[in-house]
Amino acid sequence: MSFDPIMSAITYTKPPHPLETRLIFKNVDREGWNPSIGRYLEDGGYEQLRKAVKMEPKAITEEVKKSGLRGRGGAGFPTGVKWTFIPPNNTKPVYLICNADESEPGTFKDRYILHQDPHQMLEGMIISCFAVGAHIAYIYIREEFPEAAKIVEKAIEEAREHNFLGKNLLDTGFDLEIYVHRGAGAYICGEETGLIESLEGKRPYPRIKPPYFPAALGLYMCPTIVNNVESLCHVKHVIEMGGDGYAKLGAPRNTGTRILCVSGDVKKPGYFEIEVGKVTMRELLYDMCGGPKDGRGIKAVIPGGSSSKILRADESYKLRNPDGSERELGFWDIPMDFDTLAACGSMAGSGGVIVIDDSRRISWVLNNINAFYAHESCGQCTPCREGSTWMQKITDRLVEGKATPRDIETLESVAFQIDGRTICAFGEASSWPVEAIIAKFRDELIADTCEDAGKDPKNPEAEAQRRYLAAY
Repeated sequence: MSFDPIMSAITYTKPPHPLETRLIFKNVDREGWNPSIGRYLEDGGYEQLRKAVKMEPKAITEEVKKSGLRGRGGAGFPTGVKWTFIPPNNTKPVYLICNADESEPGTFKDRYILHQDPHQMLEGMIISCFAVGAHIAYIYIREEFPEAAKIVEKAIEEAREHNFLGKNLLDTGFDLEIYVHRGAGAYICGEETGLIESLEGKRPYPRIKPPYFPAALGLYMCPTIVNNVESLCHVKHVIEMGGDGYAKLGAPRNTGTRILCVSGDVKKPGYFEIEVGKVTMRELLYDMCGGPKDGRGIKAVIPGGSSSKILRADESYKLRNPDGSERELGFWDIPMDFDTLAACGSMAGSGGVIVIDDSRRISWVLNNINAFYAHESCGQCTPCREGSTWMQKITDRLVEGKATPRDIETLESVAFQIDGRTICAFGEASSWPVEAIIAKFRDELIADTCEDAGKDPKNPEAEAQRRYLAAY
């Protein structure tokens, strides 16, 4: 893959890998770059906004639909299609929310945009607001990004001073205000309806869908579009390239670029922006990340943030082709796109690629994940509130050598009783890692148990739990 000639002339403190295609991260870690509006305007900033406000709002939505852009926050839902869910005869105010509550373990892309290129996000937001008819928009930033909040607030003021925001922006007759709202650092606020509840000043309990789909009944029970930081940045580039031009990047149904955040047991972890589906797992982990640490081998990968199902490095998959035939695909040949990762039993998620080498006890990995989700459950749904804590307690015993083989069966049973039984997807986020790790590493987990552990008089809680479960 060759660089764009313009991109080749840009120098970086972290040079792009030859397999990268920098679009959203064009200005990240770029020498001589700063987040001011002056620097952004010098680089052609807000030109796409000037172009967009001369278009019909529906035409912008159609371009986004043609581009095939899918949400980069986790679900991968088509962005333009989401915009069309606003009721056609709506008479209520429309709101747009930028979800900057980046809280999925293993994901760290959005904070780079907030810190280094906030005007790219704002330009994408303003275009999106014009397209959906939103006159008020919010940027929901998690509390752990205090510096980002200050940078974005300054960028908003700069944009207002240049008439890109406020009354009659760019003399179009369109009014728009954007506000920063800082959350308290709760993972559940990354779920769009939990975020909306928090924005309204309430406890962030996710809403039941249906009927509370945000595009119909969102903020203040009005139509609301919630998009991720990276997704909104792509809107600017869709306008620049045109929907058809943008769709030439990436693979069919998996268009454009996306940022992968690689962490864990590789020599060169970090961020990489690639064309979706044009880089395989082997190219990502070996060519771009330098492979595992010396003397180690890669055991498994969690490809889309901690809530996605784990994939073993020695697996292969039978996938169905569009014509109905089947093909076999090895782990190392998996292209990093939405559909193939889903077909392999996991998901692209938020792009957080967590690498696990053969020095890691899989029981420790699972306990680490379980501790996070037990801490972050909002507590609204009983299966999630109780089950996530049970799963942590079982894996606590497992890593301490105090679990029995039967505890693995109990752990699996609890996970299955959470999955699909909660109001929001947090239930799946906590149970899927457990289900997948037990399915793929059962023997290794059982090897960490002790048949006599249940007789330990120092563990009365475990014994009481087993007696209770044995009665059902």
